[in-house]
Amino acid sequence: MNITINGQRHEVSEGTSVAGALESFGTPARGVAVALDGAVVPRDSWQRTTLHEDATVEVLTAVQGG
Repeated sequence: MNITINGQRHEVSEGTSVAGALESFGTPARGVAVALDGAVVPRDSWQRTTLHEDATVEVLTAVQGG
């Protein structure tokens, strides 16, 4: 099935979780936040939150600044 991650289309297997998608695309497991279709997905839900056809995933990286 097709999903969008940070504006780019990707193909993933049916039943892929948020955690699985992040791992597949080499996203670090720490220092990021994830939104699925505009709603934040808590880190402890990544394994059990499955993606659907045309899901939109935004991965945000924490950046320190001053």
